[in-house]
Amino acid sequence: MKVHFTTSRGEQVTAEAAAGDNLLRVAQAAGLPLEGTCEGQMACSTCHVIVAPEWFDRLDAACEEEEDMLDLAAGVARTSRLSCQIVLGEELDGLSVSIPADSHDMRRI
Repeated sequence: MKVHFTTSRGEQVTAEAAAGDNLLRVAQAAGLPLEGTCEGQMACSTCHVIVAPEWFDRLDAACEEEEDMLDLAAGVARTSRLSCQIVLGEELDGLSVSIPADSHDMRRI
Protein backbone atom coordinates (compact mmCIF):
# COMPACT_ATOMS: atom_id res chain seq x y z
CA MET A 1 0.00 0.00 0.00
CA LYS A 2 1.08 3.60 -0.51
CA VAL A 3 1.08 6.66 1.71
CA HIS A 4 1.55 10.14 0.23
CA PHE A 5 3.35 12.79 2.25
CA THR A 6 3.64 16.49 1.44
CA THR A 7 6.67 18.05 3.09
CA SER A 8 6.72 21.55 4.55
CA ARG A 9 8.47 22.61 1.32
CA GLY A 10 5.65 21.25 -0.82
CA GLU A 11 7.60 18.22 -2.05
CA GLN A 12 5.64 15.02 -2.61
CA VAL A 13 7.01 11.79 -1.14
CA THR A 14 5.27 8.46 -1.65
CA ALA A 15 6.18 5.67 0.74
CA GLU A 16 5.39 1.97 0.68
CA ALA A 17 3.70 0.54 3.74
CA ALA A 18 2.15 -2.72 4.85
CA ALA A 19 -1.12 -3.19 6.69
CA GLY A 20 -0.41 -2.91 10.41
CA ASP A 21 2.43 -0.41 9.96
CA ASN A 22 2.45 2.68 12.12
CA LEU A 23 2.45 5.93 10.09
CA LEU A 24 5.32 7.40 12.14
CA ARG A 25 7.62 4.48 11.31
CA VAL A 26 6.66 4.65 7.62
CA ALA A 27 7.48 8.38 7.54
CA GLN A 28 10.80 7.87 9.32
CA ALA A 29 11.77 5.04 6.97
CA ALA A 30 11.07 7.42 4.06
CA GLY A 31 13.49 9.96 5.58
CA LEU A 32 10.85 12.47 6.62
CA PRO A 33 11.44 14.84 9.58
CA LEU A 34 9.07 13.33 12.12
CA GLU A 35 11.03 12.80 15.30
CA GLY A 36 8.68 10.74 17.45
CA THR A 37 10.64 11.52 20.62
CA CYS A 38 8.39 9.45 22.89
CA GLU A 39 8.36 6.47 20.50
CA GLY A 40 4.59 6.35 20.27
CA GLN A 41 3.74 6.72 23.96
CA MET A 42 1.72 9.93 23.40
CA ALA A 43 4.05 11.94 25.65
CA CYS A 44 5.00 14.46 22.94
CA SER A 45 3.73 15.92 19.68
CA THR A 46 6.89 15.58 17.56
CA CYS A 47 5.13 13.28 15.08
CA HIS A 48 2.25 15.65 14.35
CA VAL A 49 0.85 15.47 10.81
CA ILE A 50 -2.11 17.05 9.07
CA VAL A 51 -4.32 14.48 7.40
CA ALA A 52 -5.91 15.44 4.08
CA PRO A 53 -9.58 16.29 4.76
CA GLU A 54 -10.88 13.57 2.45
CA TRP A 55 -9.04 10.95 4.54
CA PHE A 56 -9.62 12.30 8.04
CA ASP A 57 -13.02 10.71 8.67
CA ARG A 58 -11.68 7.30 7.61
CA LEU A 59 -9.36 7.22 10.62
CA ASP A 60 -10.33 5.93 14.04
CA ALA A 61 -11.14 8.83 16.33
CA ALA A 62 -8.32 10.30 18.41
CA CYS A 63 -8.41 9.40 22.08
CA GLU A 64 -8.34 12.03 24.81
CA GLU A 65 -4.59 11.61 25.42
CA GLU A 66 -3.85 12.22 21.74
CA GLU A 67 -6.09 15.31 21.74
CA ASP A 68 -4.19 16.60 24.79
CA MET A 69 -0.85 16.19 23.00
CA LEU A 70 -2.18 17.89 19.87
CA ASP A 71 -3.02 20.90 22.04
CA LEU A 72 0.76 21.31 22.48
CA ALA A 73 1.69 20.92 18.82
CA ALA A 74 2.62 23.88 16.62
CA GLY A 75 0.54 24.52 13.51
CA VAL A 76 -2.43 22.38 14.54
CA ALA A 77 -5.31 22.12 12.08
CA ARG A 78 -8.77 20.56 12.27
CA THR A 79 -7.42 17.36 10.72
CA SER A 80 -4.25 17.11 12.84
CA ARG A 81 -3.23 13.75 14.25
CA LEU A 82 -0.20 12.15 15.86
CA SER A 83 1.29 9.85 13.24
CA CYS A 84 2.31 7.36 15.93
CA GLN A 85 -1.39 6.71 16.59
CA ILE A 86 -2.34 5.94 12.99
CA VAL A 87 -2.14 2.22 12.29
CA LEU A 88 -2.44 1.60 8.58
CA GLY A 89 -4.95 -0.82 7.15
CA GLU A 90 -5.82 -1.64 3.56
CA GLU A 91 -8.67 0.88 3.77
CA LEU A 92 -6.03 3.61 4.10
CA ASP A 93 -4.17 2.72 0.90
CA GLY A 94 -3.40 6.08 -0.71
CA LEU A 95 -3.60 8.07 2.54
CA SER A 96 -2.37 11.65 2.13
CA VAL A 97 -0.85 13.68 4.96
CA SER A 98 1.15 16.88 5.24
CA ILE A 99 4.07 17.58 7.53
CA PRO A 100 3.68 20.95 9.28
CA ALA A 101 6.27 23.64 8.62
CA ASP A 102 7.32 23.60 12.28
CA SER A 103 8.33 19.91 12.23
CA HIS A 104 11.98 19.33 13.02
CA ASP A 105 13.78 16.09 13.66
CA MET A 106 16.42 16.91 16.26
CA ARG A 107 18.15 13.59 15.51
CA ARG A 108 19.18 15.05 12.13
CA ILE A 109 21.11 18.10 13.38
